[in-house]
Amino acid sequence: MNGFEILDQRFQKLMLGTAMLEQLWTGARWLEGPAYFPAGRFLLFSDIPNDRLLRYDETDGGVSVFRAPSANSNGNTVDLEGRLVTCEHRARRISRTEHDGSISVLATHFEGRRLNSPNDIVVKSDGTIWFSDPTYGIDTDYEGDAAPSEIGAQNVYRLDPRTGALDAVVTDLLQPNGLAFSPDERTLYVSDTGVSHAPGHPRVIMAYDVEPDGTVAAPRVFAALEDGLFDGFRCDTSGNVWTSAFRAVECHAPDGTRLGRLPLPERVSNLCFGGPKRNRLFITAQASLYAIYVNAQGALRPAATPGWR
Repeated sequence: MNGFEILDQRFQKLMLGTAMLEQLWTGARWLEGPAYFPAGRFLLFSDIPNDRLLRYDETDGGVSVFRAPSANSNGNTVDLEGRLVTCEHRARRISRTEHDGSISVLATHFEGRRLNSPNDIVVKSDGTIWFSDPTYGIDTDYEGDAAPSEIGAQNVYRLDPRTGALDAVVTDLLQPNGLAFSPDERTLYVSDTGVSHAPGHPRVIMAYDVEPDGTVAAPRVFAALEDGLFDGFRCDTSGNVWTSAFRAVECHAPDGTRLGRLPLPERVSNLCFGGPKRNRLFITAQASLYAIYVNAQGALRPAATPGWR
């Protein structure tokens, strides 16, 4: 099946027998943070070490520089009004690009101390912004500026852009990284890539119940890897989790069962759904951008909104 490994027959129904993995572009040092903008049919993604945001135009296949320098931007997403929201490693902040192109700063500090280096980001249907804050952008000068952590912890935060309130919602992971909500937003998934700093640390995606007050509870392991890392991921409308998994993309059912995998020739960092029908999986992998059509659609937010994850 075109290089796919089917581990559960449910995965076969998610595949398209004639759809091939396409390399859309190459020439980066380390790609991350894909976010699709349906109104313009384009994808924005980050080339972190090269300090630039790139733009893939789905209408003609062209790739251009959207922003450089980009403060070593990493994760990107689309808010309820169709605006770009970005994690910036070097600036150690969350920013929003307004419709007129100006940039608003949304978060820089937690309890008076600078954030580490915001990494991945999602927007919930209530408008709150959730992001992970590991230390990768301050560990070395390669993806930001080397510096000690002022907070002394690596957390996932919930930001209310209307009030500026910033709360630490996940505090039990060594290096929280990718994150996504289930389609009904009752579950928050977060990957822990702490093995990069502590050999033998579990290589897992954790799941948390999302409470009505915006807190999380009941942490449990959703999926685990024997080698490599889970980095970024997104859900489809059925609640399946499509995730980076070292040199592959894996698909896990809502109960955590590994349904299948798609090997890639490069190390996979992140992915998102896009295209007019939300059935095209865009994949950032080391130096290249890939895409493949699947028989699944990216999950919409529960409420009708202009943009979608």
